[in-house]
Amino acid sequence: MLDSKLLRTQLQDVADRLATRGYQLDVARIEALEAQRKTVQTRTEQLQAERNARSKSIGQAKQRGEDIAPLLADVDRMASELDAGKQELEGIQAELDQLMLMLPNLPHESVPVGKDEDENVEVRRWGTPKSFDFPVQDHVALGEQHGWLDFETAAKLSGARFALMRGPIARLHRALAQFMIDLHTREHGYEEAYTPYLVQAPALQGTGQLPKFEEDLFKITREGEADFYLIPTAEVSLTNIVAGEILDAKQLPLKFVAHTPCFRSEAGASGRDTRGMIRQHQFDKVEMVQIVEPGQSFEALESLTANAEKVLQLLELPYRVLALCTGDMGFGATKTYDLEVWVPSQDKYREISSCSNCGDFQARRMQARYRNPETGKPELVHTLNGSGLAVGRTLVAVLENYQQADGSVRVPKVLKPYMAGIEVIG
Repeated sequence: MLDSKLLRTQLQDVADRLATRGYQLDVARIEALEAQRKTVQTRTEQLQAERNARSKSIGQAKQRGEDIAPLLADVDRMASELDAGKQELEGIQAELDQLMLMLPNLPHESVPVGKDEDENVEVRRWGTPKSFDFPVQDHVALGEQHGWLDFETAAKLSGARFALMRGPIARLHRALAQFMIDLHTREHGYEEAYTPYLVQAPALQGTGQLPKFEEDLFKITREGEADFYLIPTAEVSLTNIVAGEILDAKQLPLKFVAHTPCFRSEAGASGRDTRGMIRQHQFDKVEMVQIVEPGQSFEALESLTANAEKVLQLLELPYRVLALCTGDMGFGATKTYDLEVWVPSQDKYREISSCSNCGDFQARRMQARYRNPETGKPELVHTLNGSGLAVGRTLVAVLENYQQADGSVRVPKVLKPYMAGIEVIG
């Protein structure tokens, strides 16, 4: 959530910056609501002062033996008007609050301005895509040849956009997640967490998925109790660990990592990536989250991105890093780097990680703060998140980049300790 003071003092600047994201801020509506709020608030404050004065005069009139009935009636009338004014003020504020919840974060000044993904800026590349001297197969063909990657049975169980993994591929999938968790906890300083997969609405509002993106979520309605939502990413549960907290500055930075399934309805993705494991309703992800002091968040973004890159480097998978332009960034981000891994069957790079600095955007929604040691006052923390990595997409990249002419797949060197000595699948 943006700072409401910005909308009151720099409304046009906010509108101009949001316009670079393709978001048209209704300036006239906000100005009208603010003017209405000020009018009602001023009238209510004046009425309250008048009522206080009239109440005081009742005691004085009583001492003089005067009839106080008219004064009492006047005070009652003012009380009714005050209640009406307060309700009106609450209604205006509720509309402003709801509007604020729908506004995306402001892009940082270092973010390239652009309309869509075509205007993202490549920052660097690592590794060189392998040249194959045989026809390249995609991960679906490689996985299905022995029945180890089964979309037909998954569809029988759950419908489209699900996968059933068996045997060595299921083991390879597990090995990837374990390798990522070990790397981030042993070498990158993250604390491993096991989080709930079901959360309530306030957690999703805190990280920005609600109310704007409810159609992307799987919701479980419970009669007489708060609804549950399946997490779309462990970012939700990890970041909300600090919701409503005032942290000691000595606790920062906090660095969490978790391996969880993720659940997304993929609303609006009809017809896209229908073959294989690129875009599914259920997939696994190793998620990194950092909670830092405001002055450290952009340095932390570079570090978090490097942590994700290290996974690909150790797996020896070619990739590139993109700085997302204003029009392609996620709702809560002020700056984002995407990592795209080389997928041979598609002859292009595909997203495998998104690493974002959200500034104080999520922290304001969650009221997550730390006590500034210099001032002694609570201030909002900054939050960051990134995939380290999406496990299913990493499996796709391993299967395709390590395939051999006979359809078998070599196991990457770094994964062999997790595969009980298996060196080749198939």
